[in-house]
Amino acid sequence: MSEDLTPADRQRIVDALYTGQKLQAIKHYREATGVGLKESKDFIDGLEQTLRKEHPERMQSTTSGCSSTASLLMIVVLAIIAGAWAMSA
Repeated sequence: MSEDLTPADRQRIVDALYTGQKLQAIKHYREATGVGLKESKDFIDGLEQTLRKEHPERMQSTTSGCSSTASLLMIVVLAIIAGAWAMSA
């Protein structure tokens, strides 16, 4: 299947994986090859593993969104507590 990819298609997919956008990589692969979702996911999973082994420094963590959400939630909670504390003083 990967032989059906143009160099530009492959680069779009690799770039999406490097930036942690796995779903976008699957979408690009499906559009470029016309294969189904399961086949696309399997291909992208394999490519992601290969890229993680070959270029671990270029791969962004896929948990960064979760960490960012937790950080934002903590800031909001602290702001609420600080506001309540300021009002009671």
